[in-house]
Amino acid sequence: MAMEKIIAKVCVSNHFDVHQDWENPIPGFFILASRDTSKKTITEFSDEELLEMMQILKKVREVMRQVLGIESIQIYQSEKTEHGFHIWIFPRYPWMERFGEKIQSIRPIMEFAKETMMTDDILVETKEVAERARAALEGKV
Repeated sequence: MAMEKIIAKVCVSNHFDVHQDWENPIPGFFILASRDTSKKTITEFSDEELLEMMQILKKVREVMRQVLGIESIQIYQSEKTEHGFHIWIFPRYPWMERFGEKIQSIRPIMEFAKETMMTDDILVETKEVAERARAALEGKV
């Protein structure tokens, strides 16, 4: 299981989907992505799409706190991407404190996760977290 690519959709709406990031096996590292991959920047969305995106982001964050126990997150979005518009919803766990708390700490955390956390146990945990989030979000998006 450690090397196979798994896509775990957490939720899907008219314009967006949220899925677990599998390249970085960090439970609850979700990506909110536009289903229209030609869009690269927030200015390309209609007001309806922006409202939908913010409602999804809020609901996902509520589930992360209330269901998954993730107390702190960082949100990151870059227009310099080949994958279309997406937002990282990055959970902060106590084990990450040694890397610092600023945005610059995300890359070293991701590298650490790729190097040391790509194990069957952590992948199972990551999948279970995504499934719990999906179950909690069903009917809310």
